[in-house]
Amino acid sequence: MRGPYLLHWLEYMTKARTKRLVATCVLMAAAAAAGDVFAQGFTLDRFQPSPAGDRFFDVQGGDPGGELAPRLMILGDYAYRPLVLYRNNGDEKVGTVVSSRLLLHLGGSLSLWNRLWVSANMPLALLTDGQTQSAGDIPVSSPSGFAVGDLRFGLRLRLAGEVGSLASLSIGGYIYVPTGSESKLAGDGKVHAAPSVILSGENDDLAYAVNAGINLRKQSSLQFTETDSTTLGSELTFGAGFAFLFSEKTVQLGPEFYGTTAMVGKDSFAKATTNMEALLGLRIRLGALVFGAAAGPGITQGMGTPTFRAVGSLAYVPLPEKPLPPPPPPKPRPQPPRDRDKDGIPDKMDACPDEPGVKTDDPETNGCPPPPPDRDGDGILDRDDACPDLKGVKSDDPTQNGCPPDTDGDGIRDDVDACPKEKGKPNEDPTKNGCPTSVRVTEQEIIILDQVQFKTGSAEIKKASDDLLMQVALVLAEHPEILKLEVQGHTDNRGGKKYNLKLSDKRAAAVLKWLVKRGNLDAGRLSSHGYGMEEPIADNDSSEGRQKNRRVQFKILEKGPSAGRSN
Repeated sequence: MRGPYLLHWLEYMTKARTKRLVATCVLMAAAAAAGDVFAQGFTLDRFQPSPAGDRFFDVQGGDPGGELAPRLMILGDYAYRPLVLYRNNGDEKVGTVVSSRLLLHLGGSLSLWNRLWVSANMPLALLTDGQTQSAGDIPVSSPSGFAVGDLRFGLRLRLAGEVGSLASLSIGGYIYVPTGSESKLAGDGKVHAAPSVILSGENDDLAYAVNAGINLRKQSSLQFTETDSTTLGSELTFGAGFAFLFSEKTVQLGPEFYGTTAMVGKDSFAKATTNMEALLGLRIRLGALVFGAAAGPGITQGMGTPTFRAVGSLAYVPLPEKPLPPPPPPKPRPQPPRDRDKDGIPDKMDACPDEPGVKTDDPETNGCPPPPPDRDGDGILDRDDACPDLKGVKSDDPTQNGCPPDTDGDGIRDDVDACPKEKGKPNEDPTKNGCPTSVRVTEQEIIILDQVQFKTGSAEIKKASDDLLMQVALVLAEHPEILKLEVQGHTDNRGGKKYNLKLSDKRAAAVLKWLVKRGNLDAGRLSSHGYGMEEPIADNDSSEGRQKNRRVQFKILEKGPSAGRSN
């Protein structure tokens, strides 16, 4: 009995070992042929930064426009767990192949004709970290080390709308050049293109952008086990973002959502081939520099979708100069006013529009023929003017009609009176004719041509000065516009300083008292002050100089409007 059972068991074991050996050989052959699951390679990173100058980080839209306006950008992109291995259609997690990846994007763009935009972007994988995983019998190796990505060129044409308007429609596309390493999941290995349609707009407070397109990629199949594989190929791309704008659009804050999903093959629109992410981004403009930072989670489990992504950027984006407003339309040339009599005075201003005349300041005579001659223009016709070449005033006296007046009433006409506002006496000297002999009035002072005489060392005024002071009183009476006058006393330097100051103060006070009491002047118009020997006007070393320094002066402190004077 044992013999048949033994033979049967040996036969079973031989068949089982043969099956396992064949399966092992098949898997080893497949692994040897491929070298690795990712031998064909693909671009792992699903984040594709928008060109330098765009409003958002991944979603295209909101270009600032301009003519030959260059923009530059450097952007750092960190993805946490961007490649996690699943089996059983994504229901069972196997392990993390790539746990973290840090990329640096160097980008630039150029705006042409304020409508066309060209751009370029070079990704560099600075760090890739992870560990080899196995979903079955085929190991899935983790790439590591530095790698260059696929160089990307972009082109965008705005079809409708203007820069900064509420809505603009553009078409664009990316072309990827296979400069990246396939084995390190940094390149697709072939040239491929990604056309898209872009709708964007903004106002003073909000900005938005919506994208839709196709990424035309080569098809490749990734075999993890005998039953688990994923087919990659052409994808549908989509994205949308909006932001709040602050501080005259220099600060923006808002979310954006973007993703891709496979359109062809057995895994089209499947979990493993659908990638969706969200970012909350902040951008701040300081002059031509734009600082940006964003972070957000992955939403799906597609290959390349990280658990978390963080982005930081610095861009040079000078804003184009605002166009100058169009020049105003030329003003219509005014028609010349009518002038029937051709005298150069428009009819509407001409008191005699049908008779040539002359221009005058009087609306009733402007444009009328001139009146009889009046050479001096004083309004008195030459035939009645006793002084036809001198402006004068009307007078009932035919010998004085049209002649200059005698303002101060001293009997000397103003045209020959050297002091027309001060009564004086005739003098053969034209510079003194009609001027007072002892008193003159200027803007700042009443000048006396003689000195007020006092007894030696005393404030008692000598009788010889009465006539002089009376002339001063008369001048003040004739000039009511002099509201305030200071009587000043001055001495020479003989004697002590205190003595001279006291003496000069007493003498000034004595003159003020004389003018009030005997000149009948209002005391409120007068004040007195002694200055002693502090303000000499001549050299005190000579008797003649000391004589000049012993003086009384009348300084005008305040004046009002001049009052007319009747004679």
